[in-house]
Amino acid sequence: MNEYVIYLVPALGLFGLLVTAYKSAWVSKQDAGDENMRELAGHIANGAMAFLKAEWKILSIFALITAALLAYSGTIHEIGGREIHSHWLIAIAFLIGAVFSATAGYIGMKVATKANVRTTQAARTSLKQALAVSFTGGAVMGLGVAGLAILGLGGLFIVFLAIFAGLGPNQIKTAIEVLTGFSLGAESIALFARVGGGIYTKAADVGADLVGKVEAGIPEDDVRNPATIADNVGDNVGDVAGMGADLFGSYVATILATMVLGQEITSRDSLGGLAPILLPMVIGGLGIVFSVVGMLFIRISDENSSVQNALNIGNWSAMLLTVAASFVAVMWILPDGQLTLRSQSFDKWGVFYSIVVGTIVGAIMSYATEYYTAMGKKPVDSIVQQSSTGHATNIIAGLAVGMKSTVIPIITLAAGIVISYYFAGLYGVAIAASGMMATTAMQLAIDAFGPIADNAGGIAEMSQLPAEVRGRTDILDAVGNTTAATGKGFAIASAALTALALFAAFVGIAGIDRIDIYKAPVLGGLFIGGMIPFIFSALCIQAVGKAAMDMVNEVRRQFREIPGIMEYKAKPEYEKCVEISTNASIRQMIAPGAIALITPVIVGFTFGPEVLGGLLAGVTVSGVLMGIFQNNAGGAWDNAKKSFEKGVEINGEMYYKGSEPHKSSVTGDTVGDPFKDTSGPSMNILIKLMSIVSLVIAPYIFGIGS
Repeated sequence: MNEYVIYLVPALGLFGLLVTAYKSAWVSKQDAGDENMRELAGHIANGAMAFLKAEWKILSIFALITAALLAYSGTIHEIGGREIHSHWLIAIAFLIGAVFSATAGYIGMKVATKANVRTTQAARTSLKQALAVSFTGGAVMGLGVAGLAILGLGGLFIVFLAIFAGLGPNQIKTAIEVLTGFSLGAESIALFARVGGGIYTKAADVGADLVGKVEAGIPEDDVRNPATIADNVGDNVGDVAGMGADLFGSYVATILATMVLGQEITSRDSLGGLAPILLPMVIGGLGIVFSVVGMLFIRISDENSSVQNALNIGNWSAMLLTVAASFVAVMWILPDGQLTLRSQSFDKWGVFYSIVVGTIVGAIMSYATEYYTAMGKKPVDSIVQQSSTGHATNIIAGLAVGMKSTVIPIITLAAGIVISYYFAGLYGVAIAASGMMATTAMQLAIDAFGPIADNAGGIAEMSQLPAEVRGRTDILDAVGNTTAATGKGFAIASAALTALALFAAFVGIAGIDRIDIYKAPVLGGLFIGGMIPFIFSALCIQAVGKAAMDMVNEVRRQFREIPGIMEYKAKPEYEKCVEISTNASIRQMIAPGAIALITPVIVGFTFGPEVLGGLLAGVTVSGVLMGIFQNNAGGAWDNAKKSFEKGVEINGEMYYKGSEPHKSSVTGDTVGDPFKDTSGPSMNILIKLMSIVSLVIAPYIFGIGS
């Protein structure tokens, strides 16, 4: 039976994709509303597809050039009298990873543009039905990403093992070395998709907020607002398609890091030494199954039910069931006795304890993020209160909340690293990350339903539906803001653990045994690495600012030059705003992406692996802190603004939408938008992508700088 475990992995991935297809068909069958609603949804869907096509043209060129470079430099293996060029296989794996990553984003975007208008129509009936449609749309996204990742990793690993069967003891090592190309392709596309989508959505959002809300005094989703279609398109290309590619890359990198370390373990198992390598893939596959089970628990009974509680019940069910299944998998797959990795010995109980630690770390990270970003909690309330004294105090409060929010997550991460290392060494740290990411399908489903609900609210506003419809979508949207923030916290936690595992793998492959910061070049690399997340964030935020200026000027021009917009007698030129966001995002995403890809190559080939190791250490620490700070500050600012939409009490007086404190909160939300949706969530991709690039070039920089 054990010899068939390897085939279980792609089978579980295929199961996830079959459920994805079923749920997608269910969403498509739901009522899409009246003709006006369908027309508005069509504008959004067409705008999203136009952006993806424009982005894919650029990324296709990048992918082909990168694949050619990978194919040019590699290793030739003599197997059975024939030459096998592993560099060509790395290039092919890279292209497959890139295509799968783009496909993951496309699946999410396609279903989101179907689910948004159907959620609006469902909200005309009940909150219960609106949640069912929006969450099922998110579930398609989550299961599609996880299914593609497990199918791709498991299927390619089987193929590469067969190709390198004649290499004997080096068969497994070479197969995994080639598989790093798949992860590199996934993370590369994820970075550009997340940055490009983030620039798009925030440029449109800022234009809609500042001119529509603050200057014209109309809702941001008002049909008279020229930026409103671009804003809703942005929810799909940034928060859905970009996020799908992002989590796909994260999921793949986490599992691959564990596999790389697993192949170094001395293991006398019935799978020919494959047990520590297959385990993270099996756990990921089981996570798909129990995410599907957990999704069955996400439902509410009436209008007064808590949507957040329903999501929490489903999430916790998936996590606990996956941990239980992981126990069975560990005891079944790993051998009895001691396992050894780089002179560190541990047993399978230590591996299971590490998985439990990873799950606990993920849960604490999510809880801490929810505390700092949720409506009604002390941090968000502090921003609300300080909005009463103006725009500046709102900004000060939000920055303070974001900075303070790093304490609990970093202490949790540090404890998780130390404890998982104690139980199972470096493999324990990596498998903890895999355990944390096992329920990615559920985490992403909970995350993705928020943008769908946000779009649904926009369509309700533009269609001028009854207030109770927008009220129901606003309930979902407010919860979605919190779940989006917790999802980003979850992703950055996994990125930190994964980066450490990739770092450990890099050290082994590059032929060094330590990073000595007493050496001046290494210390210099550490400082340069610490700087990179700052310049990366600056470029992302600057890009949003430039695109937003163009958007603001265009919206002002239309209000000024097209008579009758405010009286509903003339239609705004929505396509002009869509074009501005598309062109700006495609143009501005190149520089941040180039930094992540080129810096490790320059440092590695110029100064050698030890200095590159210092660079990676600096990027990881600085990037994790920047990611947590920006995600949480942005999420807190956003929900402070939404608090005013429900009404808040400040010094005994009630304030609502349109009040001066509310206008201050809009400014804070505008500052926080690129934090939480562009630069912040890109940090986890940045630190993993630089580690993966370093891992790929590690064999070629051996001995440089020594």
